[in-house]
Amino acid sequence: TTEEESSQISSMGYANTQQKAAGIHTRLYSRAFIIDDGSRRVVFVTADVGMISQRVRLEVLQALQQKYGDVYRQDNVVLSGTHTHCGPGGYFQYTLFMISSGGFIKTSIQPLVDGIVKSINRAHQNMRPGRIYRNRGELDHSSINRSPHSYLNNPEDERLRYKDNTDNQVLVLKFTDLDGDGIGMLSWFAVHAVSMNYTNRLVSSDNMGYASYLLEQDKNPGELPGQGSFVAAFSSSNLGDVSPNTRGPVCMNTGLPCDYLNSSCPVGGVTHTHAQSFCPLQELYATAVDEVTGSVQSAHQWVNMTDVSVQINDTHTVRTCKPALGHSFAAGTTDGGGDLNFTQGAVEGDPFWDGIVGVLLGKPSNETKECHHPKPILFNTGEMNTPLPQLIMLKMLIMDTEVVIAGLSNVYTHYITTYEEYQVQRYEGASTIYGPHTLSAYLQKYRGLARAIAQNQVSELPVGPEPPFFMESLVSLLPAAPVDRKPANTSFGEVLQQVYPIYRQVGLTCGVPQGSELRDKTFVTVEILDNRTETWEVVHTDASWETRFHWLKGSNQQSNATIQWFIPPSAPSGSYRIRHFGHYKALKGLRPIISPYEGSSDVFRVASSFYY
Repeated sequence: TTEEESSQISSMGYANTQQKAAGIHTRLYSRAFIIDDGSRRVVFVTADVGMISQRVRLEVLQALQQKYGDVYRQDNVVLSGTHTHCGPGGYFQYTLFMISSGGFIKTSIQPLVDGIVKSINRAHQNMRPGRIYRNRGELDHSSINRSPHSYLNNPEDERLRYKDNTDNQVLVLKFTDLDGDGIGMLSWFAVHAVSMNYTNRLVSSDNMGYASYLLEQDKNPGELPGQGSFVAAFSSSNLGDVSPNTRGPVCMNTGLPCDYLNSSCPVGGVTHTHAQSFCPLQELYATAVDEVTGSVQSAHQWVNMTDVSVQINDTHTVRTCKPALGHSFAAGTTDGGGDLNFTQGAVEGDPFWDGIVGVLLGKPSNETKECHHPKPILFNTGEMNTPLPQLIMLKMLIMDTEVVIAGLSNVYTHYITTYEEYQVQRYEGASTIYGPHTLSAYLQKYRGLARAIAQNQVSELPVGPEPPFFMESLVSLLPAAPVDRKPANTSFGEVLQQVYPIYRQVGLTCGVPQGSELRDKTFVTVEILDNRTETWEVVHTDASWETRFHWLKGSNQQSNATIQWFIPPSAPSGSYRIRHFGHYKALKGLRPIISPYEGSSDVFRVASSFYY
């Protein structure tokens, strides 16, 4: 996870600059799987992050090359994000994604790169012979389509091929050693990781991370989160218009359903729309018996998606466009609406906003406007001089004959709608940045990759234009961390509000949770006293679902932390304490010094009855 300067970094996903991290709900993990058939090898990583940026991937590949040489390369490493909207932003090198996260933030990207590389290192060190089994099932009533109006614009004969307007299938891969003992699970399911809405300011792995947490706790009894040998990864798939909030969008101020077409409320507009959440299912692992056999193959190609020609029939050729976002992008979705007066389904521009944004980013050319029609362009990022337009990477991996879409992998390019859904211009269509023929271009490129694999002609594929690795023009708007202060006659880590004899929230004087050397440690421990040895045993950390670490920035550079432990029914009766660890920044002369501190609550009891 990244705690460094986390109190100032905007979360990535909702594009809400006010959603700055202010504590920890759960830790963010990277989970790596290496598959080797004896002649070829592939790495698949699923990371608790909004999406994988091109910059993250390039830096990970650089680190792997320095350590392993040509073992792990751009053609056999797949990095996928779970799409949590409660992780750090600031790890992109393109303007399109810098706008809401304060630019390029080195202290945000470095922990992401380090964590991904570390997970691959651990997987590399733990490789051993084994078997893979697969299972496929359906998770009904676990998701809804948040843009059903757009979906209905697809041809009826196509819609009749499917029983629902979302993909409810889940694919599970079960990894065992040669003795049949389980060592890991990797699954794909199409759902947005937005059970935590945009009012949340705690770093969280959201629903995908919670599913991983539950299965790993079950398979690693007695282990703290992130420390067991069994690894369970719930990876993203084709989740573009799929919401976990199964009760649908409602108006917070009235309790009534949102408007069907533009997802706004009669009073309050889109800012009063949100929905409730669910927990994903995970039962298919135990019954997976269909063994995966065959070879591991991959095909890789860099593609400039701003200039792809697509033959859609015998007489017509179309092209993709320079990237641009439409007005409905600013409206947000039913999972998190925008803060301005934009609504979904906009097919006409707004002179006021077009004028303001045009001054900042430049007005789109007539060619670009025509290419994106009927999208009214709001952010014309594709015609800026710097940074350069997005280049995307296409990869295909074949394991037996199972087909799965691993979403948000390697390079993020927003959304891909069908041509028909693009015409409606809800959020997903407005966020299809390469224009109405984006899907056709992807299908054409993937057909080429699949053909190259099937005909053993991967080596003949053109590499494509290598993406840039910017060293300049990467601007960060994040201010330097100030020194930490405390009230007179107190110390860092001092308890402000003590626990009750049984349990209560704990408040502490603290430093800003940034620059802390706690990436592989914890800000919080819940500890139980072992009466036999008179020693304390850690039972929960800040990675546990049951704990919350809240940071509150006070006046005069003073900060407070609140620690919560939601005591589960399974907690043993006994004596407990809650501890907090951190670092504070002070000046020694003119030189900043980072020093550790810790604080502890009084001892309190957990009992089955208040009358003990």
